[in-house]
Amino acid sequence: MVKKAVLIGINYPGTDDELLGCVNDVKRMHKSLVELYGFSEENIVELIDTDTSKTQPTGKNIRQAFWDLVGSAKSGDVLYVHYSGHGTRLPPETGEDDDTGFDECIVPSDINYITDDDIKEIVSHVPKGCSFTFVSDSCHSGGLIDSAKEQIGESFKKKPNKKFKFPFGFFCSKGTTSEVASKQETPIKIEQEGGENSVNGRNRFLPLQTSINMLKQVTGRDDIKEGNIRTTLFDLFGEDASPKVKKFMKVILSNMQESTDEGLMLRSLGKQAIILLKEKLNDEEYLKPAMETQVKSKKEVYAGGINGGLGNSGILLSGCQTNQVSADVGSKDKAYGAFTNSLQIILAETKGKISYKELVLKSRKYLEKQGYPQRPGLYCSDSYVNDPFIC
Repeated sequence: MVKKAVLIGINYPGTDDELLGCVNDVKRMHKSLVELYGFSEENIVELIDTDTSKTQPTGKNIRQAFWDLVGSAKSGDVLYVHYSGHGTRLPPETGEDDDTGFDECIVPSDINYITDDDIKEIVSHVPKGCSFTFVSDSCHSGGLIDSAKEQIGESFKKKPNKKFKFPFGFFCSKGTTSEVASKQETPIKIEQEGGENSVNGRNRFLPLQTSINMLKQVTGRDDIKEGNIRTTLFDLFGEDASPKVKKFMKVILSNMQESTDEGLMLRSLGKQAIILLKEKLNDEEYLKPAMETQVKSKKEVYAGGINGGLGNSGILLSGCQTNQVSADVGSKDKAYGAFTNSLQIILAETKGKISYKELVLKSRKYLEKQGYPQRPGLYCSDSYVNDPFIC
Protein backbone atom coordinates (compact mmCIF):
# COMPACT_ATOMS: atom_id res chain seq x y z
CA MET A 1 0.00 0.00 0.00
CA VAL A 2 1.27 3.45 -0.96
CA LYS A 3 -0.07 6.75 0.35
CA LYS A 4 0.02 9.62 -2.16
CA ALA A 5 -1.24 13.20 -2.02
CA VAL A 6 -1.75 16.27 -4.18
CA LEU A 7 -2.09 19.53 -2.25
CA ILE A 8 -3.33 22.63 -4.07
CA GLY A 9 -3.26 26.09 -2.51
CA ILE A 10 -4.06 29.21 -4.55
CA ASN A 11 -3.91 32.72 -3.12
CA TYR A 12 -4.17 34.58 -6.48
CA PRO A 13 -1.59 37.23 -5.42
CA GLY A 14 -1.94 40.56 -7.16
CA THR A 15 -5.47 39.91 -8.43
CA ASP A 16 -8.65 41.74 -7.48
CA ASP A 17 -9.87 38.81 -5.40
CA GLU A 18 -6.69 37.72 -3.63
CA LEU A 19 -6.94 35.20 -0.81
CA LEU A 20 -4.43 34.86 2.02
CA GLY A 21 -4.91 31.49 3.72
CA CYS A 22 -4.88 28.88 0.96
CA VAL A 23 -1.15 28.24 0.78
CA ASN A 24 -1.00 28.13 4.59
CA ASP A 25 -3.71 25.44 4.47
CA VAL A 26 -1.51 23.34 2.20
CA LYS A 27 1.56 23.72 4.43
CA ARG A 28 -0.40 22.67 7.51
CA MET A 29 -1.99 19.70 5.76
CA HIS A 30 1.38 18.62 4.38
CA LYS A 31 2.76 18.53 7.92
CA SER A 32 -0.22 16.51 9.18
CA LEU A 33 0.04 13.95 6.38
CA VAL A 34 3.69 13.28 7.22
CA GLU A 35 3.50 13.39 11.03
CA LEU A 36 0.07 11.83 11.65
CA TYR A 37 -0.49 9.56 8.67
CA GLY A 38 2.96 8.42 7.57
CA PHE A 39 2.99 9.90 4.07
CA SER A 40 6.46 10.03 2.53
CA GLU A 41 7.69 13.42 1.34
CA GLU A 42 8.36 12.05 -2.15
CA ASN A 43 4.71 11.04 -2.44
CA ILE A 44 3.31 14.51 -1.70
CA VAL A 45 2.96 16.97 -4.57
CA GLU A 46 2.35 20.63 -3.79
CA LEU A 47 0.98 23.15 -6.26
CA ILE A 48 1.05 26.69 -4.86
CA ASP A 49 1.21 30.14 -6.43
CA THR A 50 3.30 32.06 -3.88
CA ASP A 51 6.60 30.29 -4.60
CA THR A 52 7.90 30.23 -8.18
CA SER A 53 10.18 27.30 -7.35
CA LYS A 54 7.09 25.13 -6.85
CA THR A 55 4.85 23.72 -9.56
CA GLN A 56 2.32 26.43 -10.31
CA PRO A 57 -1.38 25.55 -9.84
CA THR A 58 -2.44 26.29 -13.41
CA GLY A 59 -5.33 24.44 -14.99
CA LYS A 60 -2.98 22.25 -17.03
CA ASN A 61 -0.75 21.43 -14.05
CA ILE A 62 -3.63 20.62 -11.70
CA ARG A 63 -5.27 18.29 -14.23
CA GLN A 64 -1.92 16.60 -14.85
CA ALA A 65 -1.33 16.17 -11.11
CA PHE A 66 -4.77 14.55 -10.80
CA TRP A 67 -4.07 12.17 -13.68
CA ASP A 68 -0.59 11.31 -12.35
CA LEU A 69 -2.07 10.55 -8.93
CA VAL A 70 -4.83 8.32 -10.29
CA GLY A 71 -2.83 6.82 -13.15
CA SER A 72 -0.06 5.52 -10.89
CA ALA A 73 -2.44 4.11 -8.26
CA LYS A 74 -2.96 0.43 -7.53
CA SER A 75 -5.53 -1.46 -5.52
CA GLY A 76 -4.99 -0.82 -1.82
CA ASP A 77 -3.35 2.59 -2.27
CA VAL A 78 -4.58 5.64 -0.37
CA LEU A 79 -4.99 8.81 -2.45
CA TYR A 80 -5.58 12.24 -0.95
CA VAL A 81 -6.27 15.62 -2.57
CA HIS A 82 -6.63 18.92 -0.74
CA TYR A 83 -7.87 22.01 -2.54
CA SER A 84 -7.90 25.47 -0.99
CA GLY A 85 -8.87 28.26 -3.34
CA HIS A 86 -11.75 29.91 -5.11
CA GLY A 87 -14.79 28.13 -6.44
CA THR A 88 -17.15 29.56 -9.05
CA ARG A 89 -20.03 28.65 -11.34
CA LEU A 90 -20.19 29.13 -15.11
CA PRO A 91 -23.64 29.73 -16.62
CA PRO A 92 -24.91 27.72 -19.60
CA GLU A 93 -23.91 29.09 -23.01
CA THR A 94 -25.14 26.47 -25.49
CA GLY A 95 -28.44 28.21 -26.20
CA GLU A 96 -30.34 24.97 -25.70
CA ASP A 97 -33.57 25.35 -23.74
CA ASP A 98 -32.82 22.42 -21.45
CA ASP A 99 -29.27 23.46 -20.65
CA THR A 100 -30.34 25.18 -17.45
CA GLY A 101 -27.62 24.14 -15.02
CA PHE A 102 -24.23 25.56 -14.11
CA ASP A 103 -20.72 24.18 -14.37
CA GLU A 104 -19.27 24.28 -10.88
CA CYS A 105 -15.54 24.88 -11.05
CA ILE A 106 -12.39 25.21 -9.06
CA VAL A 107 -10.33 28.20 -10.15
CA PRO A 108 -6.64 27.61 -11.04
CA SER A 109 -4.09 30.41 -10.83
CA ASP A 110 -4.35 31.13 -14.57
CA ILE A 111 -8.19 31.05 -14.43
CA ASN A 112 -8.19 28.01 -16.76
CA TYR A 113 -11.22 26.57 -14.98
CA ILE A 114 -11.51 22.91 -13.98
CA THR A 115 -15.15 21.84 -14.01
CA ASP A 116 -16.89 19.36 -11.76
CA ASP A 117 -17.30 17.04 -14.76
CA ASP A 118 -13.55 17.16 -15.44
CA ILE A 119 -12.87 15.94 -11.90
CA LYS A 120 -15.57 13.26 -12.03
CA GLU A 121 -14.03 11.90 -15.21
CA ILE A 122 -10.59 11.64 -13.59
CA VAL A 123 -11.90 10.05 -10.39
CA SER A 124 -13.85 7.47 -12.41
CA HIS A 125 -10.44 5.96 -13.25
CA VAL A 126 -9.46 5.30 -9.62
CA PRO A 127 -8.60 1.57 -9.41
CA LYS A 128 -10.94 -0.76 -7.56
CA GLY A 129 -9.87 -1.16 -3.94
CA CYS A 130 -8.14 2.21 -3.89
CA SER A 131 -9.59 5.05 -1.77
CA PHE A 132 -9.68 8.65 -2.97
CA THR A 133 -10.26 11.42 -0.42
CA PHE A 134 -10.91 14.95 -1.66
CA VAL A 135 -11.02 17.79 0.88
CA SER A 136 -12.32 20.96 -0.74
CA ASP A 137 -12.05 24.17 1.27
CA SER A 138 -13.79 26.32 -1.31
CA CYS A 139 -17.26 27.17 -2.47
CA HIS A 140 -19.21 25.21 -5.07
CA SER A 141 -17.59 21.80 -4.79
CA GLY A 142 -21.14 20.48 -4.79
CA GLY A 143 -20.97 19.32 -8.39
CA LEU A 144 -18.95 16.33 -7.23
CA ILE A 145 -21.77 15.17 -5.01
CA ASP A 146 -24.11 12.30 -5.79
CA SER A 147 -27.28 13.01 -3.82
CA ALA A 148 -27.69 9.31 -2.93
CA LYS A 149 -24.37 9.46 -1.09
CA GLU A 150 -24.81 12.58 0.98
CA GLN A 151 -23.92 11.26 4.43
CA ILE A 152 -23.70 14.59 6.26
CA GLY A 153 -25.20 17.68 4.69
CA GLU A 154 -28.30 19.50 3.59
CA SER A 155 -27.47 20.17 -0.05
CA PHE A 156 -29.42 17.32 -1.57
CA LYS A 157 -31.66 15.75 1.07
CA LYS A 158 -33.94 18.70 0.47
CA LYS A 159 -33.49 19.86 -3.09
CA PRO A 160 -33.24 23.64 -3.16
CA ASN A 161 -35.54 25.74 -5.28
CA LYS A 162 -33.88 26.98 -8.45
CA LYS A 163 -34.34 30.50 -7.13
CA PHE A 164 -32.66 29.95 -3.78
CA LYS A 165 -30.80 32.98 -2.57
CA PHE A 166 -27.07 32.91 -1.92
CA PRO A 167 -25.61 34.70 1.08
CA PHE A 168 -24.47 38.30 0.59
CA GLY A 169 -26.39 38.60 -2.69
CA PHE A 170 -23.68 36.87 -4.73
CA PHE A 171 -26.30 35.19 -6.88
CA CYS A 172 -29.73 36.46 -7.80
CA SER A 173 -32.59 34.23 -8.96
CA LYS A 174 -31.82 31.75 -11.73
CA GLY A 175 -28.12 32.07 -10.99
CA THR A 176 -27.55 35.47 -12.56
CA THR A 177 -24.84 37.49 -10.91
CA SER A 178 -25.10 40.70 -9.02
CA GLU A 179 -22.42 43.33 -9.03
CA VAL A 180 -20.23 43.12 -5.96
CA ALA A 181 -17.10 44.89 -4.91
CA SER A 182 -13.82 43.16 -4.20
CA LYS A 183 -14.05 41.07 -1.05
CA GLN A 184 -10.41 41.56 -0.01
CA GLU A 185 -10.15 42.30 3.71
CA THR A 186 -13.93 42.40 4.17
CA PRO A 187 -15.01 42.05 7.82
CA ILE A 188 -16.95 38.80 8.21
CA LYS A 189 -19.52 38.94 10.96
CA ILE A 190 -19.74 35.85 13.14
CA GLU A 191 -21.98 35.08 16.09
CA GLN A 192 -19.93 34.15 19.14
CA GLU A 193 -20.67 33.68 22.79
CA GLY A 194 -21.00 37.11 24.27
CA GLY A 195 -22.29 38.73 21.10
CA GLU A 196 -21.51 39.40 17.46
CA ASN A 197 -17.89 39.75 16.42
CA SER A 198 -16.06 40.61 13.20
CA VAL A 199 -12.95 38.99 11.80
CA ASN A 200 -10.74 40.05 8.92
CA GLY A 201 -11.72 37.77 6.11
CA ARG A 202 -12.75 36.92 2.59
CA ASN A 203 -15.03 34.41 0.93
CA ARG A 204 -13.64 31.65 -1.26
CA PHE A 205 -16.27 32.22 -3.90
CA LEU A 206 -16.01 34.17 -7.15
CA PRO A 207 -19.19 35.80 -8.42
CA LEU A 208 -19.33 35.49 -12.20
CA GLN A 209 -18.47 39.11 -12.93
CA THR A 210 -15.53 39.02 -10.53
CA SER A 211 -14.37 35.79 -12.16
CA ILE A 212 -14.56 37.44 -15.58
CA ASN A 213 -12.63 40.44 -14.28
CA MET A 214 -9.88 38.16 -12.96
CA LEU A 215 -9.73 36.39 -16.33
CA LYS A 216 -9.36 39.80 -17.99
CA GLN A 217 -6.63 40.72 -15.54
CA VAL A 218 -4.68 37.51 -16.08
CA THR A 219 -5.03 37.51 -19.89
CA GLY A 220 -4.96 41.23 -20.63
CA ARG A 221 -8.14 40.92 -22.71
CA ASP A 222 -11.06 43.25 -22.13
CA ASP A 223 -13.66 41.65 -24.42
CA ILE A 224 -14.64 38.80 -22.07
CA LYS A 225 -18.23 38.64 -20.89
CA GLU A 226 -21.04 36.18 -20.29
CA GLY A 227 -21.74 34.58 -23.66
CA ASN A 228 -18.12 34.13 -24.73
CA ILE A 229 -16.47 32.70 -21.60
CA ARG A 230 -15.97 29.17 -22.94
CA THR A 231 -14.91 30.33 -26.41
CA THR A 232 -12.39 32.66 -24.74
CA LEU A 233 -11.02 29.83 -22.59
CA PHE A 234 -10.57 27.65 -25.67
CA ASP A 235 -8.99 30.50 -27.63
CA LEU A 236 -6.53 31.14 -24.81
CA PHE A 237 -5.67 27.61 -23.71
CA GLY A 238 -6.44 25.37 -26.70
CA GLU A 239 -5.29 21.83 -25.98
CA ASP A 240 -4.77 22.73 -22.31
CA ALA A 241 -8.34 23.96 -21.84
CA SER A 242 -10.85 22.03 -19.77
CA PRO A 243 -12.08 18.85 -21.53
CA LYS A 244 -15.59 20.15 -20.86
CA VAL A 245 -14.75 23.37 -22.73
CA LYS A 246 -13.32 21.39 -25.65
CA LYS A 247 -16.48 19.28 -25.82
CA PHE A 248 -18.53 22.48 -25.81
CA MET A 249 -16.46 23.86 -28.67
CA LYS A 250 -16.76 20.68 -30.71
CA VAL A 251 -20.55 20.70 -30.53
CA ILE A 252 -20.81 24.42 -31.30
CA LEU A 253 -18.30 24.26 -34.16
CA SER A 254 -19.90 21.16 -35.64
CA ASN A 255 -23.29 22.89 -35.58
CA MET A 256 -21.83 25.94 -37.31
CA GLN A 257 -20.08 23.87 -39.95
CA GLU A 258 -23.31 22.03 -40.63
CA SER A 259 -25.33 25.26 -40.41
CA THR A 260 -27.71 23.68 -37.89
CA ASP A 261 -29.07 25.15 -34.66
CA GLU A 262 -27.25 28.44 -35.32
CA GLY A 263 -30.25 30.39 -34.12
CA LEU A 264 -30.03 28.63 -30.78
CA MET A 265 -26.36 29.47 -30.42
CA LEU A 266 -26.85 33.11 -31.21
CA ARG A 267 -29.23 33.41 -28.28
CA SER A 268 -26.47 32.77 -25.76
CA LEU A 269 -23.11 33.20 -27.46
CA GLY A 270 -21.85 36.77 -27.54
CA LYS A 271 -21.32 38.63 -30.80
CA GLN A 272 -17.52 38.54 -30.46
CA ALA A 273 -17.63 34.79 -29.86
CA ILE A 274 -19.63 34.21 -33.05
CA ILE A 275 -17.26 36.41 -35.07
CA LEU A 276 -14.23 34.55 -33.70
CA LEU A 277 -15.69 31.12 -34.42
CA LYS A 278 -16.70 32.02 -37.96
CA GLU A 279 -13.18 33.27 -38.62
CA LYS A 280 -11.71 29.99 -37.36
CA LEU A 281 -14.04 27.52 -39.10
CA ASN A 282 -11.41 26.62 -41.70
CA ASP A 283 -8.40 26.72 -39.39
CA GLU A 284 -7.82 22.99 -38.83
CA GLU A 285 -4.87 23.48 -36.47
CA TYR A 286 -6.88 25.84 -34.26
CA LEU A 287 -9.89 23.53 -34.20
CA LYS A 288 -7.88 20.31 -33.70
CA PRO A 289 -8.03 20.17 -29.84
CA ALA A 290 -11.81 20.46 -29.96
CA MET A 291 -12.54 18.29 -32.96
CA GLU A 292 -10.38 15.43 -31.63
CA THR A 293 -12.26 15.42 -28.31
CA GLN A 294 -14.71 12.56 -28.00
CA VAL A 295 -18.32 13.58 -27.43
CA LYS A 296 -20.79 10.72 -27.08
CA SER A 297 -23.84 12.94 -26.72
CA LYS A 298 -24.51 16.64 -27.21
CA LYS A 299 -25.82 16.76 -23.65
CA GLU A 300 -22.28 16.14 -22.39
CA VAL A 301 -21.60 19.82 -23.00
CA TYR A 302 -24.52 20.87 -20.81
CA ALA A 303 -23.67 22.25 -17.41
CA GLY A 304 -23.85 19.32 -15.00
CA GLY A 305 -23.89 17.02 -18.00
CA ILE A 306 -22.19 14.02 -16.39
CA ASN A 307 -24.40 12.21 -13.92
CA GLY A 308 -23.19 10.67 -10.71
CA GLY A 309 -20.55 11.72 -8.24
CA LEU A 310 -17.26 10.42 -6.96
CA GLY A 311 -18.19 6.77 -7.35
CA ASN A 312 -17.62 4.00 -4.83
CA SER A 313 -13.95 4.91 -4.31
CA GLY A 314 -14.46 8.62 -3.72
CA ILE A 315 -14.86 10.46 -0.43
CA LEU A 316 -15.57 14.19 -0.47
CA LEU A 317 -15.28 16.50 2.53
CA SER A 318 -16.73 19.85 1.51
CA GLY A 319 -16.14 23.07 3.45
CA CYS A 320 -19.73 24.21 3.09
CA GLN A 321 -23.10 23.41 1.56
CA THR A 322 -23.96 24.32 -2.02
CA ASN A 323 -25.81 27.47 -0.93
CA GLN A 324 -23.06 28.67 1.40
CA VAL A 325 -19.59 30.17 1.18
CA SER A 326 -16.31 29.05 2.76
CA ALA A 327 -14.40 31.61 4.78
CA ASP A 328 -10.76 32.65 4.31
CA VAL A 329 -9.83 34.51 7.48
CA GLY A 330 -6.91 36.22 9.16
CA SER A 331 -4.11 38.36 7.77
CA LYS A 332 -0.84 37.57 6.01
CA ASP A 333 1.11 34.68 7.53
CA LYS A 334 -1.62 33.80 10.01
CA ALA A 335 -4.45 33.48 7.48
CA TYR A 336 -6.28 30.18 6.99
CA GLY A 337 -9.42 28.57 5.67
CA ALA A 338 -11.98 28.24 8.46
CA PHE A 339 -12.78 24.65 7.45
CA THR A 340 -9.15 23.56 7.08
CA ASN A 341 -8.31 25.17 10.41
CA SER A 342 -11.08 23.23 12.13
CA LEU A 343 -9.75 19.99 10.63
CA GLN A 344 -6.22 20.75 11.81
CA ILE A 345 -7.37 21.46 15.35
CA ILE A 346 -9.41 18.25 15.51
CA LEU A 347 -6.67 16.09 13.96
CA ALA A 348 -4.16 17.45 16.48
CA GLU A 349 -6.49 16.76 19.40
CA THR A 350 -7.22 13.20 18.25
CA LYS A 351 -3.70 12.52 16.97
CA GLY A 352 -5.30 11.69 13.63
CA LYS A 353 -7.32 8.78 14.99
CA ILE A 354 -10.81 9.70 13.90
CA SER A 355 -13.40 8.52 11.41
CA TYR A 356 -14.68 10.53 8.45
CA LYS A 357 -18.06 10.92 10.10
CA GLU A 358 -16.64 12.04 13.45
CA LEU A 359 -14.27 14.47 11.76
CA VAL A 360 -16.99 16.25 9.81
CA LEU A 361 -19.40 16.32 12.76
CA LYS A 362 -16.72 17.76 15.02
CA SER A 363 -15.81 20.30 12.36
CA ARG A 364 -19.43 21.40 12.13
CA LYS A 365 -19.63 21.76 15.89
CA TYR A 366 -16.37 23.72 16.05
CA LEU A 367 -17.33 26.13 13.27
CA GLU A 368 -20.77 26.66 14.78
CA LYS A 369 -19.24 27.43 18.15
CA GLN A 370 -16.89 29.91 16.50
CA GLY A 371 -19.85 31.58 14.83
CA TYR A 372 -19.22 30.59 11.21
CA PRO A 373 -22.42 29.89 9.24
CA GLN A 374 -20.81 27.38 6.86
CA ARG A 375 -21.66 23.73 7.45
CA PRO A 376 -19.20 21.14 6.13
CA GLY A 377 -20.47 18.01 4.39
CA LEU A 378 -19.46 14.39 3.89
CA TYR A 379 -20.23 12.59 0.64
CA CYS A 380 -19.27 8.96 0.12
CA SER A 381 -20.63 5.44 -0.03
CA ASP A 382 -21.93 3.86 3.17
CA SER A 383 -18.85 1.68 3.45
CA TYR A 384 -16.56 4.65 4.14
CA VAL A 385 -18.62 6.65 6.64
CA ASN A 386 -17.11 5.12 9.78
CA ASP A 387 -13.71 4.31 8.32
CA PRO A 388 -10.61 6.03 9.76
CA PHE A 389 -9.74 9.28 8.01
CA ILE A 390 -7.19 8.61 5.21
CA CYS A 391 -5.87 5.38 6.70
